[in-house]
Amino acid sequence: MTAHESVGTKERRRRRSRVLRRLLRNRAAVVSMAVLAVLGLVAIFADLLAPDDPNKVALVLRLTPPSAEHWLGTDALGRDVLSRVLVATRVDLLASLQAVGIALVVGVPLGIVAGYWGGIGDSLLSRVIDALMMLPPLILAVVVVAILGPGLSNAMLAIAIVIIPSFYRVVRASTQTASSELYIESARASGCTSWRILWRHILPAVAPPLLVQASFSASVVIVAEASLSFLGLGARAPQATWGLMLKEASSNLTTSSYLIYPPAIMVAITILALSLLGDGLRDALGRQTTDGR
Repeated sequence: MTAHESVGTKERRRRRSRVLRRLLRNRAAVVSMAVLAVLGLVAIFADLLAPDDPNKVALVLRLTPPSAEHWLGTDALGRDVLSRVLVATRVDLLASLQAVGIALVVGVPLGIVAGYWGGIGDSLLSRVIDALMMLPPLILAVVVVAILGPGLSNAMLAIAIVIIPSFYRVVRASTQTASSELYIESARASGCTSWRILWRHILPAVAPPLLVQASFSASVVIVAEASLSFLGLGARAPQATWGLMLKEASSNLTTSSYLIYPPAIMVAITILALSLLGDGLRDALGRQTTDGR
């Protein structure tokens, strides 16, 4: 490791340490991380935690109110609501990871290339991204799903296309800022290749704001999945997702209103936790750059 790389690495470590300290001082962010950790454990062990088969139909038990046997009641087909909520947690979190992952794989390289090299490529990519951002997100997602066909995977691909511009813009701006740092100029002067600079310096520099954007985007994906599934363009029965459960609950809202609360509460809790975590990360990153502590 050369001298300039050592300086850059030490500086990044100091910044990460300051960000972590500030993040842990934020009680809302810490609570949100704990909630997300619990949701992650629920997703991993959903099959073990579910008291019944989430797809088991028992018409004799249809629309049974919450009881000792079925804590959250049963739906219109007699399926245990608690079991379906637990399994839906895994499906929704995996779907969110899928959409955010696709957006990262596409948006990050394009943002780095545009921000580091600039030129005609930057101009063309920026015009395409601007055009995508001008389109209403939900309508764009609906059009993509209509072309590809309904289904959870296609819905996540559509949502990924919607959130790619946000990742691109964040990465492009962060890359342009990092490229002007003195240690980057020193790396260029010492003969480091562009790819080495991108991997060792630019990518670590864009990671913090990228993490903030990912947390906010994950909450957007949860809402979008619920919306598309509610419209019949996302998950297909009998697969359990929060959005599909909301759709099924709306059909029996007047007689069995208890069905709508579990998926609605899970959506609200997840969105709130992701949003608070994103706010905490953003505050920690912003403050450490202004006061240096």
